[in-house]
Amino acid sequence: MKTVEGVKVFVADDSHLSYVTVINDTIDAASKERGTGIARRSDEYITTKIAEGKAIIALDGDKFAGFCYVESWGHNRFVANSGLIVVKEYRGGGLAREIKKKAFQLSRKKFPDAKIFGLTTGLAVMKINHELGYRPVTFSELTDDESFWKGCQSCVNYDILQRTGRSKCLCTGMLFDPVWEKNKKEAEIKPKRISLIEMIGKLKSKSHNGDKVSNFSMFKRVKQDISGGTVQQSFQD
Repeated sequence: MKTVEGVKVFVADDSHLSYVTVINDTIDAASKERGTGIARRSDEYITTKIAEGKAIIALDGDKFAGFCYVESWGHNRFVANSGLIVVKEYRGGGLAREIKKKAFQLSRKKFPDAKIFGLTTGLAVMKINHELGYRPVTFSELTDDESFWKGCQSCVNYDILQRTGRSKCLCTGMLFDPVWEKNKKEAEIKPKRISLIEMIGKLKSKSHNGDKVSNFSMFKRVKQDISGGTVQQSFQD
């Protein structure tokens, strides 16, 4: 295993089109090695992804080390980070994680409201997805875009997908929904807002008893904690 130190991971551009063939050859080699499905894309398809700025490439100097690309489905409601591959000699050092993170960041930037999903048979990819906030889901929760599922036809396990009515296969479906992140942030903020409002209520109550000195000291602490103007206004009223 080679060290990943010095390997650069970044968004691919036109200057990396010369790597298209080696990318697809690496995907093929990995598929045969695992004995599981990794769907090969045409060289033209990979070329388009690189030209559109929707691909991540890892290079050790000029030597190809890894790749992943972003594709959107269902009128940009779903996004997949597909074709994640790391050259065998660079595996085990965290390079796949770095590529996946870059692809995830690129997906969030280009499609901020889209659900990000993936199909994988690899435990390492599942772990990385989990770290990024993905959850295992049934295939019914993924895109119903026929163009996406058509891409599975080149997979060696496509017959399983067909026999099960596209409900299951050897791959595990994983999904990240931006709504989950939004709900989590709101849930973290809500208790703080409630406690501040309760404190303000106590201050108002004490003010009627003439405890002005202690009220002033507490007001200063509350004012430092309050980030929104609405709560301040409610105190002033």
